[in-house]
Amino acid sequence: MKHVIILFLALISFNAISQNNDCACCTEQHQAFDFWIGEWQVTNPDGSIAGHNTILKVQDNCILQENWVSAKGNYTGTSQNFYNSKTGQWEQIWIDNQGGTLHLKGNRTGNQMILQSDTLKNKEGNPYFHRITWTLNNDGSVRQLWETTTNNTEVVVAFDGLYKRK
Repeated sequence: MKHVIILFLALISFNAISQNNDCACCTEQHQAFDFWIGEWQVTNPDGSIAGHNTILKVQDNCILQENWVSAKGNYTGTSQNFYNSKTGQWEQIWIDNQGGTLHLKGNRTGNQMILQSDTLKNKEGNPYFHRITWTLNNDGSVRQLWETTTNNTEVVVAFDGLYKRK
């Protein structure tokens, strides 16, 4: 009986260790954007409500799924955010109800996740790219700053939102 108990305890310990190692997306790199997880009310710089965003960790902790609804409810979108271990970068793929898409890549630096698109061409054939920076503030809020740069010189702010937990 004593040997059976020892064997049983050894199997439980082995099972617990193997379960901890089975999480392919539980690395520090995969958790770098976890500060964005939550239920958020998002405001514009003037304090007006821009919308609401829900960020969930799904697919066995491998994806941050974003679900955006604008303040009026007429603009919605979702993104899939994930750490690509093959490239060593974070990626975001955004799709909205207006047919818009965006693909960003980058990494976390300090308290910021900085993702950028490849260089694209506008209707006139001029190059531009998008850069979105999420900054974790000391109070737990998150600032999302979306900048579009054209001709590598002119920077236009497309969105500047402050995320506060609901």
